[in-house]
Amino acid sequence: MKINFDIECTPEEARRLVGLPDVSPLNEMMVEQMKKRLKNGFSPEDIDAMMKAWMGGASAGLDGLQKAVFSLLPGGKKQ
Repeated sequence: MKINFDIECTPEEARRLVGLPDVSPLNEMMVEQMKKRLKNGFSPEDIDAMMKAWMGGASAGLDGLQKAVFSLLPGGKKQ
């Protein structure tokens, strides 16, 4: 037996439906903190280190995606 459900809801409603926490206040706090740090003149290396600390292993996944996209471009190399 196979049963399918189609549920129309917003992302917020879906989060509540499966019991995930609302992280929007945390996100807003992080964005404000990043704005303050950028206004104080961080170097690109500082920003990269900060993003790696905040995003964890996500940057490795983004690097892999970037390499895959560049390999599809004419010449096949990262510019």
